[in-house]
Amino acid sequence: MRQVHWWIAVGAMLLGMGFAQKQITIAMIPKLVGIDYFNATEQGAKEAAAELGNIRLIYQGPTEGRVDKQIELIENFITAKVDVISVAANDPVAIAPVLEKARKAGIKVVTWDADANVRDVFCNQATFAGIGKALVDEMARQVGKEGEVAIVTSSLTAPNQNAWIAEMKKVLAKDYPGLKVVDTKPSEEDQQLAFRVTQDLLKAYPNLKGVWALSSVAFPGAAEAVQQAGKAGKVAVVGLSTPKQMKPFMKAGVIKSVVLWNPIDLGYLSVYAAKQLVEKGLKEGDKIVTKRGTFTVQKDDKSLQILLGPPFIFTPENIDKFNF
Repeated sequence: MRQVHWWIAVGAMLLGMGFAQKQITIAMIPKLVGIDYFNATEQGAKEAAAELGNIRLIYQGPTEGRVDKQIELIENFITAKVDVISVAANDPVAIAPVLEKARKAGIKVVTWDADANVRDVFCNQATFAGIGKALVDEMARQVGKEGEVAIVTSSLTAPNQNAWIAEMKKVLAKDYPGLKVVDTKPSEEDQQLAFRVTQDLLKAYPNLKGVWALSSVAFPGAAEAVQQAGKAGKVAVVGLSTPKQMKPFMKAGVIKSVVLWNPIDLGYLSVYAAKQLVEKGLKEGDKIVTKRGTFTVQKDDKSLQILLGPPFIFTPENIDKFNF
């Protein structure tokens, strides 16, 4: 009888080990590949996959910030029957039907960096209100409370940028009514286009005091335009990008700060969230425990979200500490 019990115990242990080690395939799709920001999220995702052990990570994205290319990739991943599709959406509406198709096929859907209208959980890098306020406060710190300012955004349908702009306008109306947004230009995740539209803004508005650049490629493009126009120190450029990308402009005195979060940690968290979603499911109040901290699952207007944390300001005093 003891031998029978022993074999039952061993069998149960092996069964449990087998379940715990079941490989999970995560197809992770950034807005585009080949830029520092999404290289950093890939690094974080790979670090999490290595820690967790049972993750097969596929990190693949378009070479341009185009939602149609993301949809093609997702169709392929549905056919391949991956366990999770994890995407930073270029367009929240256009991508929704194929994500719904994935869910109907039994595939879990995680969004990160840029949300979509269909998903199981969103890994949110920072609240829209927090980012919007940080951007506006930083501009006011540099140019004062009055003057003409402009925005160089990503695409006009980009969910994050539109949400940030909405929050920025709330802060402007409440705290800085003297700062007037005279124009908003799209740059389509293209640094050269951001450079050109910023040149156009500088010509069209000779009294312009500042430009917000709201993507990791728009910021260096806008900064370069201001630098080449000889307006460094006269026209402030405030935005979001990686410290590595913006460090030369900071050293040259073109910019004074960079607003962001840690994209490595964002990629890392999204993989941990995907694993827990597959193995245990997620509900409001659940904790995701990682080696970098514990994160709480929150309910939102679509399903669930996990907040990485508040935005971070990189300055001349701290930028050399970061290598992404």
